[in-house]
Amino acid sequence: MLELIFKREVVVDRTVCRCMAVVAFILLTALGSFVRIPLPFTPVPITLQTFFVLLSGAFLGANLGALSQASYIGLGLVGLPIFSNAQSGWLYFLGPTGGYLAGFVFAVVFIGRYLKYCRDNFLALLGLLFLGDMILLSCGTFWLYTLLHLSLKQSLWMGFIPFIPGDFLKALFAASLYYKFQTRLREIF
Repeated sequence: MLELIFKREVVVDRTVCRCMAVVAFILLTALGSFVRIPLPFTPVPITLQTFFVLLSGAFLGANLGALSQASYIGLGLVGLPIFSNAQSGWLYFLGPTGGYLAGFVFAVVFIGRYLKYCRDNFLALLGLLFLGDMILLSCGTFWLYTLLHLSLKQSLWMGFIPFIPGDFLKALFAASLYYKFQTRLREIF
């Protein structure tokens, strides 16, 4: 009896389910911004946002994932304090972390577009998510390079290299979650 209850579809309409998933990833990305570890040598903190960005690309695909991340950015731009350190607005977006925020959308689109080629291979899935994260870090590093007029070496040491180990762990955990739930996700989406 209990098994039948757990297998039952809670949301029958796929459109409603997709809308709820987009809203959920907007909220998760916002909550991830509050898990913040500042680093003394860079204006870019470590946050949990990138984990949810990777998951949104894998769980929602390119279009819905991009919608969730663009909506997150849009809500922050209009004044909701959902960026890191409870910040919001255009001034924050044009600051040192703005490139990473823009990179959220690029990373999600990349992951969503190429996911079909590696769904059934965990290592390929991990590689895809990690590459998506590297796209995100590259956008942020380029923005630091441009905004702060740094050398390429300085930009890499401030915005890219220190984040690689943690982002690899985030990609590993995100790949594990997706790999575990992918069959159910195909049924829903």
